[in-house]
Amino acid sequence: MNIPPSLERLVEQLARLPGVGQKTAQRHAFFILREADAYARALAAALVEVKEKIRFCRECFGYAEEDLCAVCRDPGRDPGLLCVVEQPGNVFVIERSGVFKGRYHVLMGAVSPLDGIGPDQLKIRELDARVSAHPVRELIIATNPSMEGEATALHLSRLLGAKVEKLTRLARGLPVGGSLEYTDEVTLHQAFSGRQNFGG
Repeated sequence: MNIPPSLERLVEQLARLPGVGQKTAQRHAFFILREADAYARALAAALVEVKEKIRFCRECFGYAEEDLCAVCRDPGRDPGLLCVVEQPGNVFVIERSGVFKGRYHVLMGAVSPLDGIGPDQLKIRELDARVSAHPVRELIIATNPSMEGEATALHLSRLLGAKVEKLTRLARGLPVGGSLEYTDEVTLHQAFSGRQNFGG
């Protein structure tokens, strides 16, 4: 199909988004073309703004526009409850469920030897420092229920199990091989409610 080069470039960029194939990218591109010029400008401005303003929170490594994210700045959050997740986007999934009132720590990935990612490539040293500096009543490991997530959870349990009062892992309400990013609120609520002790 012969399409104008500018439209083809837009389709190529949209197709790079997760879960967006060539046909979906074309539908999105045609939608943008049908909308008023103001929509395209607002979309472009939002993309530029988010890349310019979003940074990582210095405490938990979640997304923030300031030095600290909204969760880390909130004095109403329980600092004795610490939930460990793989990616910054996982924080928003859990927050949307409204089930957790503690704080977070983002690892920025999971242990994956086949991909050359070991504990040193993640924010595990920073997590260890946080746990050592501030008493943690419960450390909740909320890594994805995948091989990499399990390997990461096992490593964390060995490293931090003796440094916290209680170490838990999200219950098996989450499907093996799944991702927190695509988990619905009900399943996530069940997983949090049924969490169990993990490790020694």
